[in-house]
Amino acid sequence: MKYNLLGRTGLWVSELCLGTMTYGGVGFWKSIGELPQDAVDKQIKTALDSGINFIDTANIYSFGESEKLLGQSIKNLGINREEIILATKVRGQMKNETQNRVGLSRQAIMYEVEQSLKRLQTDYIDLYQIHGVDPLVPIDETLRALNDLVTSGKVRYIGLSNLAAWQIMKAIGISEKNCWSRFESIQAYYSIAGRDLEREIVPLAEDQNLSILVWSPLAGGFLTGKFEKDSQNPEGARRSTFDFPPVDKERGFECVDAMKKIAENRGVSVAQIALAWCNHQKRITSVIIGAKTQEQLIANIDSTKIKLTTDELSLLDGVSQLPVEYPGWMLSFQQSDRLNNNNG
Repeated sequence: MKYNLLGRTGLWVSELCLGTMTYGGVGFWKSIGELPQDAVDKQIKTALDSGINFIDTANIYSFGESEKLLGQSIKNLGINREEIILATKVRGQMKNETQNRVGLSRQAIMYEVEQSLKRLQTDYIDLYQIHGVDPLVPIDETLRALNDLVTSGKVRYIGLSNLAAWQIMKAIGISEKNCWSRFESIQAYYSIAGRDLEREIVPLAEDQNLSILVWSPLAGGFLTGKFEKDSQNPEGARRSTFDFPPVDKERGFECVDAMKKIAENRGVSVAQIALAWCNHQKRITSVIIGAKTQEQLIANIDSTKIKLTTDELSLLDGVSQLPVEYPGWMLSFQQSDRLNNNNG
């Protein structure tokens, strides 16, 4: 297991992060997973034994049950809290909560962080992430509240998820102007079948030294190899009942076909190749993996052993690269005369 720095924090996090969306299975979340306490304990022990030190959850996952199961598991297994990096999120509508306890207002954040701390049975959260944007609340209010949580010691660092590049940069500017704690990480969707992140957010992350944490690297199960063009969706697969995140199916199946060839030659699964591809992308700090079964978890962890060759990476890049759009092609053209010019 390799470890990478989380933004500018000095924290080292594992290249794989254990995701907990499959824990609990309350309401809508049953379609994603409904693991009980004993299975959660087993998953977390397996993850930690493999070298994973980074665990991600959210208050909204199974309306708090995911956090509760995770917190109890840490206690059950006697895990030293200082040895793991614990991340959770805030924004979504919790079950039976009032309208003032949703979103990113100061009131909502201050209430929800206390609830998360109780469920997780911890005094602090290593990485507290906003789970999207709140169009009703000025970003200044959200950032001030998050900074106060860092100052109080309840939160060590802050991150974001599912924001546009301009919103991220605006937030960083406000934080720096006010000498507040700034975002250190971006949790975002990214996969070989969905490389949209590369247009604006990856360059932003490089410029501002932000870590990228990948969610849904298997595109909601589309990249497991179970789905085939012009065939019925497999029964029991998550995407068969919850077709998310959106995928350009034509390009997606080209990616799957290319990965199948590589997987067959190596004697591994298509899913493992998809995860390995993500881990080969230089700006990715950690890839979040979730699993319904112990077997899936072990297979996901084993993907870190796969080292793709230059030819394999070139093949996968060819079938998955984004179509060139403006201003990308103009920026590339404009840079070429400066970067390639030899005044010698």
